[in-house]
Amino acid sequence: MKKKIIALIAAAALIITSAVAFSGCGAKEKLKIAIPNDTTNEARALLLLEDLGYIKLKDGAGITATPKDIKDNPHNIEFKEVEAAQVPNVRQDVDYAIINSNYAIEAKLNPVKDSLGIEGSASAYGNILAVKKGNEKEPKILALKAALESQKVVDFINKKYDGSVVSVVKSPTDGYDSSIDYKSLKGAKVTVAASPTPHAEILGVVKNILAEKDITLEIKEYTDYVQPNNVVDSGELDANYFQHLPYLEDFNNENGTKIESIATIHVEPLGLYGGKQTNLDALK
Repeated sequence: MKKKIIALIAAAALIITSAVAFSGCGAKEKLKIAIPNDTTNEARALLLLEDLGYIKLKDGAGITATPKDIKDNPHNIEFKEVEAAQVPNVRQDVDYAIINSNYAIEAKLNPVKDSLGIEGSASAYGNILAVKKGNEKEPKILALKAALESQKVVDFINKKYDGSVVSVVKSPTDGYDSSIDYKSLKGAKVTVAASPTPHAEILGVVKNILAEKDITLEIKEYTDYVQPNNVVDSGELDANYFQHLPYLEDFNNENGTKIESIATIHVEPLGLYGGKQTNLDALK
């Protein structure tokens, strides 16, 4: 009798072990994807994944979407929310990463050639020139705007970035605004906060254009998405060039700042890049 009980216990243990092993085989291992953690770019990353068919967001989820707004997650994706500038640095620790083009370029990645998936249309996310409200019509600001909307800048963007940054200026200028008395601006200085790539690089062209009229452009580089708006709102700097309009609007709402967009210059398509995974097979 004792032997029978022991046999029954052993058999039951075997069944339980087999069941656990079987269920383990069927369980799908989580895939980790790093995404920017700021409001608009996080939503933008999720919308890209939805466009690619890897998740489904709840109805109405838009530019403020977060992982909590995911309705269907058939690939069992786990999201690692990281400051946008740090996403390239954690790419090796996750399966995939969704990276803003400016940070991708800094990390020696070409969004067009190296990404595994890319935004189809990023017109809503055009990068803008922004100033403190009330300063939009200052002559030196108009001079900056005209230079940034010049054909020289358009040509520079097209040649240097090979499609990873795309100019959206519809009617490029010769670099100057005919309504401005440039003689009165001789010796003036205009200060702009910018991300190092591509914004500060593009402003290098603008600097030369303004120098021809004896206007000095001073470029202050920032690697975060907060200080460039703070220094413009405080009046420390005249303008900034680093963000898209949805981000600025959200920033103003959250922080009570009063910063206005005065020109849309280019778009930087958001891309999905491989980390531990080198292709999309894990998402099939």
